[in-house]
Amino acid sequence: MWVLIFSELAVFGAGLVLFLVLRLMDPAGFAEAQTALLPALAGTNTVVLITSGYLAAKAMHNPARARVLLILAALLGVVFLVLKGIEFQHKAALGITFETHDFFMFYYLLTGFHAAHVVAGIFILLFVAYTRVPAHIQTGAAFWHMVDLVWVLLFPVVYLL
Repeated sequence: MWVLIFSELAVFGAGLVLFLVLRLMDPAGFAEAQTALLPALAGTNTVVLITSGYLAAKAMHNPARARVLLILAALLGVVFLVLKGIEFQHKAALGITFETHDFFMFYYLLTGFHAAHVVAGIFILLFVAYTRVPAHIQTGAAFWHMVDLVWVLLFPVVYLL
């Protein structure tokens, strides 16, 4: 699992570096494109994922309540995806696609790839909630924390800078 986590962090890191390099080459275009984002919704999603990560961490230290905590963490992952879907719908309503600007190409790639990891993480959390094997819970929580970490990096770089 650690090899997977580190490789995924490297992929996201490379994407963020490329995003920032392109931003340096076109600061006005990136700033204008960024105005179409919904930072309050993304901020809400940040709170949702951090809370979910907290619940996953608590599950590692509370075997009696691990199943409930992991299911709640997974449900918050679903909330994240619903809010991300609303955000994607908003862009679609504005006619914003991959081809609109480099900013949006990377916005969709980075946040979409992250959303795919949220989906995988939800399944992992539900699986480890079912098994309740302490080693599985730790492994599932480690993956979920990687998903949290990536979002905590994506949010300021994409939405706030």
